[in-house]
Amino acid sequence: MMPAVSSLFPSPPSALGEVVEANTTIFVAQCFQPEQLTFPTMPALGSWVCSQDEETGNIIYGVVCYAAITPIDTVHRTRALGLSTQELREQQPQIFAMLRTDFRSAILGFANEGRIYQYLPPRPPQIHQPVYRCSEAQVAEFCRSFEFLRTLLQVSGIPADELVAAVIRQTYRMLNRDRHWLLQAGRQLSSLLRDDYEHLSAILRKIEA
Repeated sequence: MMPAVSSLFPSPPSALGEVVEANTTIFVAQCFQPEQLTFPTMPALGSWVCSQDEETGNIIYGVVCYAAITPIDTVHRTRALGLSTQELREQQPQIFAMLRTDFRSAILGFANEGRIYQYLPPRPPQIHQPVYRCSEAQVAEFCRSFEFLRTLLQVSGIPADELVAAVIRQTYRMLNRDRHWLLQAGRQLSSLLRDDYEHLSAILRKIEA
């Protein structure tokens, strides 16, 4: 049976968005429009998010690997207006309703009944499931093991060094800059990329940035 949302998230969060597309390795979410006239908050590259598969009770963990702001339809293309955000609110308020913010998350594992599995779940989250930011506790528990780095290195559609470095930077901050965890992550990457020194060096340089 699926645990209550309140038991999964210590302080009930607001969902970032909703799943609008999903397959075995990724899910795409559309951000909810804020009540005020502004653009939705776009999650950062490498940030941790989660959704769920209600039928299995699995909580699906992923990291943001792509985000985009696009027109709602393909007929009305966005054009430059030369206005500030405040001027848009005053002169072109309809603009905010004509754009959508989507983000794509690479699936790195799942949790069920308190256990963490760092491999692809049997199924991705269903369409229209809410997507949440992971809490510090969730990230700390999931990242006790570093097996997810192997999957992360194989994500397509974005340079692996950019994504891996972004995930490590985001995780390091969420773990209160745990230096021991960072060193362990570096050692695991060194092992996975022992035959590709240039790739390893590129990631390490971006982690230090």
